[in-house]
Amino acid sequence: MERIKEAVEKAKSQRVGLQPPLHVAAVRTAAKPASEVVQESLPGTDADVHYRQTPVVELDPAHLESQRIVAHQKSHPVSWAFDLLRTQVLQKMDENGWRTLAVTSPTMESGKTVVAINLAIGIAQQTNRTSLLVDFDLRRPRVASSLGLNGRISLNEVLTGNARVEQAMVNPGIPRFVVLPTLQSMPNSAELLGSSRVAALMGELREHYSDRIVVVDLPPVLAVDDVLAILPRIDCVLMVVGNGTSTRKEIDEAMSRLSKFQLVGVVLNKDDAPSRNAYY
Repeated sequence: MERIKEAVEKAKSQRVGLQPPLHVAAVRTAAKPASEVVQESLPGTDADVHYRQTPVVELDPAHLESQRIVAHQKSHPVSWAFDLLRTQVLQKMDENGWRTLAVTSPTMESGKTVVAINLAIGIAQQTNRTSLLVDFDLRRPRVASSLGLNGRISLNEVLTGNARVEQAMVNPGIPRFVVLPTLQSMPNSAELLGSSRVAALMGELREHYSDRIVVVDLPPVLAVDDVLAILPRIDCVLMVVGNGTSTRKEIDEAMSRLSKFQLVGVVLNKDDAPSRNAYY
């Protein structure tokens, strides 16, 4: 919708240093089978030990295709958009020494979880990086279902004190990529996200590995107060606007609520414009 694009541009002009919106099309894709072993990125470092201890879960290619997870397929016509997004985000984060990134949206159905997953995979493809994707959308967790992950231990048990964080992490068969999923919705999520337990967890996730970028999937800004509760514990935030899913007023209100936090950019998702990457 043209009014959505105009609203994003207006919101961008109100922020100093905001990256231009990226046009990320939401399409289906075919996926390659996951590797059965974890490939360590930095031999001889602590990251080696971490990845050897993390269980590997094989992903279902058909399921990934249905969920539009495409960043790991360089032959896919949309993967370049996530490469561009990754490069812009990492440049901004490196300039400021940031290592934790929240992904949110103004309203529901904007595709924020799809963008968060593809972005985290794209970051992991950088050989000098590892990425950790955390599902902190505690009311409607979608990361595990989007990737097709099943298990008994997740972030739910970590937050209730019944498991250690390393017990809940899984490697979905993609080198240098680890996921901390949430399998069930949790009550009192805003209070929990603003608690000292979550503050300590975010500090641990951020500082344990120097090469790690932590990507956090959050609820929509306007849906609940969860985002405002946890953002003080996260370095920066990326907002995903779904074409046709948010009004200009909703985008303006979301930008206003995020104004005191470090906004690295806005992604226009589900764009119906033709691909602009004609060179390849």
